[in-house]
Amino acid sequence: MGEKDKIEKLFMDYEDVFADIINVLLYNGRQVIKSKELAQANVISHYKSDDSMIHEQERDIAKFWVKNHTRQALLGIENQTAADDDIALRIMGYDGASYRGQLLSEHKERPYPVCTLVLYFGNSHWKSSRSLKDRIPSYNELENHWNDYPIRIFEISFLKEEQINLFQSDFGIIADYFVKRQKGIEYEGNHKEIKHIDAMMKFMAVFAGDQEFLKLHFTEGEKITMCEVVQKIKENGRIEGRIEGRHDAILDLLSETGQVPEYLNHKITDQTDQKKLKQWLFIASHSSSIQEFEEKIQ
Repeated sequence: MGEKDKIEKLFMDYEDVFADIINVLLYNGRQVIKSKELAQANVISHYKSDDSMIHEQERDIAKFWVKNHTRQALLGIENQTAADDDIALRIMGYDGASYRGQLLSEHKERPYPVCTLVLYFGNSHWKSSRSLKDRIPSYNELENHWNDYPIRIFEISFLKEEQINLFQSDFGIIADYFVKRQKGIEYEGNHKEIKHIDAMMKFMAVFAGDQEFLKLHFTEGEKITMCEVVQKIKENGRIEGRIEGRHDAILDLLSETGQVPEYLNHKITDQTDQKKLKQWLFIASHSSSIQEFEEKIQ
């Protein structure tokens, strides 16, 4: 499983987030699916390939929609950071395996539909195929006689403001971020309180491609908004800038007295204690040799 898949599961596995995404994107905000009606589904299915070996294929996330002890549907969400021409082939494989699982199940129950949504987080419009016939053009007499398989692709970065306002979960904050990034608007945050803080920070680190989100630490039960997250990131950036500046200043002073050994270079650049770096900077400015500096910082 790839890193993006791992991060996605941490966030999307929350039933309130999953139900919210379905309700907004499929039902325009109507609360058709309740989070308490969702149950975990197996995301792994098996198939036999041409080499007669049994292989696994894995969805990003899937949940059963259950009402009155009866499965109403299997709902799947797939996340994409880049467009994929083979998306219809992949989704059809996942959905087909789910239907086959119903057919072969020992527990005979009423057949239920399988519905998969693709959430695309790219900064430009999806220009790849959106259906089976987009991917596999027909050049013969069968052109109008075989079944298509359209895919529900939602471009998160191009959602309308009225759509974003319909989200009730943390996903609305995420959608707001991606839309503003796509429009080139400097992101200052969102005043809505984050419910799943740790999971959201990990999600943002991967899907927004910004590891600064992983450097933040929050106490259990702390109430936080994205406005505060942005401020913390900016403050961390200022601190890191000051630390890097002191690293450079110390090394510049020492290089005037000779070649700085690699091990000492690492020792200096690995130091993040600002108070200690300030002391080392003073020592470096009053040392006539690298050896003298080393002895004084022991």
